[in-house]
Amino acid sequence: MAMGLLRRLLTLGPHAGAHRIALRSAVSVLVPLLVLWTSDHLAWSIYAVFGAFTSLYGRDRTDRARLSLQVEAGITQVAVVTLGVLVGLSDQRAWLSVPFAAAVAVGASYESTRRGWHPPGSLFQVFAFAAVASAPATSADVAPAILVSAATALFAVLVGMAGPAVRRVRSATPLAPAQPIGGAVEGVTRYALQSGAGVLIAGTIATSAGIGRPYWAMVSAVVPLVARDLTTQVTRGLHRVVGTGLGLLVGWAFFALDVRGLGLVVLVAVLQAGAELLVGRNYALALVLVTPLALLMVHLVAPVPTGELLRDRGVETVIGVVVGIAVGYLSRPRTS
Repeated sequence: MAMGLLRRLLTLGPHAGAHRIALRSAVSVLVPLLVLWTSDHLAWSIYAVFGAFTSLYGRDRTDRARLSLQVEAGITQVAVVTLGVLVGLSDQRAWLSVPFAAAVAVGASYESTRRGWHPPGSLFQVFAFAAVASAPATSADVAPAILVSAATALFAVLVGMAGPAVRRVRSATPLAPAQPIGGAVEGVTRYALQSGAGVLIAGTIATSAGIGRPYWAMVSAVVPLVARDLTTQVTRGLHRVVGTGLGLLVGWAFFALDVRGLGLVVLVAVLQAGAELLVGRNYALALVLVTPLALLMVHLVAPVPTGELLRDRGVETVIGVVVGIAVGYLSRPRTS
């Protein structure tokens, strides 16, 4: 089994047109961040980045199917960002965010599976809600959170439709209609409840331990559970831990360079593009870039000591992965 896990860890999948989604995702995050930078509102960048996650959906679809999926994803991202800032209004946000994040995981996992979202699972929804909810907010933050995330999501949808529009103009033959999405999926309820349980347990452990950013444990808990069989769950968990560990070294190097302002905005976009080039080929390699990207997102909004940030990310990743695999193992279907 160990050799099989190592082989899966080192396997590199096909390119499969990843450059197109990489370009879309980079443009979708770069332009809004440039607008916020020029208007001196980088404090709102977290809302923009989570809205821009809309661009990550629909890489395997075109035309109306991509539009439909990205609109669904965009609305969902705006909803969880809004819920996050509302929870952030409370002095008890640390503990309130745990059950709310679990509920987000259940709902997003269910809809992701039933509607056939790609990327699958609730990672982006849990991340967006829990990260926003972790920051203290005031009533003045609610409108920017809604407007910035919605505007960025809309921009991502428009960017996503640009490619099919160009192909229609260039082609004399109409594009074939895309296949409909969605439908009943076996085991969807079990998977949704597994995701919720993983987030609830990991969030409770990390919050009780007083670690600074429990949302990283909650996000990591849903990663293994996207897979349905235990071997693949363990593989995804191993990818998460190894990739995060290497990514922490890359993140440390970037922080040592002390990149700021426009350079930091451009670096975020470049890392986003690089992550999308790799995520479909090897999840661990993608996390080498995703990890510093997530750290820089936090740094854009509220700079904190580098050592503390790196430690929290590493510890919480291990907590979340262990919890996710344990939940998957204990709740797996039993055969008689």
